[in-house]
Amino acid sequence: MDGILKSLRQVLRASGDAPEVIEAGAIAAWKHAAGDGLKDHAVPVALHERTLRVAVADAIWQKQLHSMRGQMLFRVNTLLGQPIVGAIEFVVDPQAVIPRVETKKPRSDVLDNEVPIELWSAANAIRDKELRRTFLRAAMSSMKAHK
Repeated sequence: MDGILKSLRQVLRASGDAPEVIEAGAIAAWKHAAGDGLKDHAVPVALHERTLRVAVADAIWQKQLHSMRGQMLFRVNTLLGQPIVGAIEFVVDPQAVIPRVETKKPRSDVLDNEVPIELWSAANAIRDKELRRTFLRAAMSSMKAHK
């Protein structure tokens, strides 16, 4: 696992200040820091001005995670290897949290024609094939959301 995280740090350094890559890295770090216990209840949505926005289903989850905010912020930035995320905001957005099994693309869908060359270059530093694919999907999702 350390190798995967080290690759993420290398990708961030190699990308310079590319906002899409930084956001995708922060989202990937949140997913790892949150783990299996939270992944279905707290979905990272965007990184805006160093604030990571995380969608939750209701006010109960919002309150619970708010109390863990400092710990999660520390974990995310530790995984990133630098203080990229300055704050975490939990927003109630049930639609963002509902699992969308029917809309998921098959795992074989690689996004080849959609990914900008700069992003491919940054992703090539990730040796783990599955992490690279996840990173690219997160980056593309982030880019599409900001269009």
